[in-house]
Amino acid sequence: MKVTIQPSKLKGTIQAPASKSSMQRACAAALLNKGQTVIHNPGHSNDDKAAIDIIKKLGAEVVINNQELIINSSGVNPIANEINCGESGLSIRMFTPLVALSNKEITINGTGSLVTRPMDFFDEILPQLGVEIKSNEGKLPMTIQGPLQPKNIEVDGSLSSQFLTGLLMAYAASGAKNVSIKVNNLKSKPYIDLTLNVMKQFGMKVPENKNYEEFLFHSEPTPESRLKTNDYTVEGDWSGGAFLLVAGAIAGPITVRGLDLSSTQADKAIIDALMAANAGIAMDAKGIQLHPLEMDAFYFDATDCPDLFPPLVALAAYCKGKTTIKGVSRLAHKESDRAITLQDEFDKMGVTIDLEGDLMIIYGGGKVKGADVHSNHDHRIAMACAVAALKADSEMVIEEAQAIKKSYPDFYEDLKKLGANIDEPFRLKSIDL
Repeated sequence: MKVTIQPSKLKGTIQAPASKSSMQRACAAALLNKGQTVIHNPGHSNDDKAAIDIIKKLGAEVVINNQELIINSSGVNPIANEINCGESGLSIRMFTPLVALSNKEITINGTGSLVTRPMDFFDEILPQLGVEIKSNEGKLPMTIQGPLQPKNIEVDGSLSSQFLTGLLMAYAASGAKNVSIKVNNLKSKPYIDLTLNVMKQFGMKVPENKNYEEFLFHSEPTPESRLKTNDYTVEGDWSGGAFLLVAGAIAGPITVRGLDLSSTQADKAIIDALMAANAGIAMDAKGIQLHPLEMDAFYFDATDCPDLFPPLVALAAYCKGKTTIKGVSRLAHKESDRAITLQDEFDKMGVTIDLEGDLMIIYGGGKVKGADVHSNHDHRIAMACAVAALKADSEMVIEEAQAIKKSYPDFYEDLKKLGANIDEPFRLKSIDL
């Protein structure tokens, strides 16, 4: 579907969406938590729905009650022979080791861009843990059969920290003792902090973190295992919130609520980028306030927060000078090849982007032209184009604009609440959980 966005001025207060990073980890932990768990502020993106469907098929009972998820589980006890992760990279990487806790043969599949993403990691690692695996030459579908047996292993953390997230949870659930996972070149360390924090809140056995190079599971229960809670509140999403914050800096003034400044989410670093650009930003107990100012080009290392590239490019388009963002190597295996897609779509707006090795260079401060652009079925590209449209010289038309449903289904509606002039052929309604 197409969405048309006219140049607009924003004003008002908006609540940030629920974090799918937090939500999906909570679903996994609730599956492993024997008993009842209540998840407050659950998300309803397509990725969140995929996680809920997965834990149901792995044996959990899920009830929706007044915007809460009530989950009853006795651990991993599959009731289906196949799970489908949709297009969620986190779900496929996190839940695969959890599926391997069962001795039942399970096929793991996905849709869209997920079927093209490399899963060689599992072909290499799972057999070392006593798990049988058959894959499609390192891609989906995969068929695996456990049970997983924790052992000392060494893994490559350069592609994604999400593989490690799944292994840490699986090791904890299987009672790992005196074994460790060594990690080379770990990327996105803040996401591992989020994983360890969720494990701690659910009373799971939390490994000793040795400088993100080794995670050691001791023989005795950890102090965290006595902190078990049956209630978990999903954080506000810094990844989706980043687009709102940039929108405010370009076309505000607005206030964004619900983003925890003490969060371990990697994309909280958007605050650092906005400050580096000399954006109009202030923070207090009521939320984060943004208002337009003349902004300057900036340097930012997004290696540990690659999902910030799209909102950062939209920001840089309105910053005078040459902005440099490091971490391009992290963008190839997303919903699209994001570096190339950003270059192509922003070129249509008259914004030049050069790619030099691991660096992206954006030449901003000139006129951003209205254009017909395409999401390339990538939710973050659609949102970046929408934000850039707010101060373009004419209307922006986004093709395949419904891609936002993957992570932030209410995005266009939230912009409209703030005053954006957006024409949708029909309301992008999200299906109730």
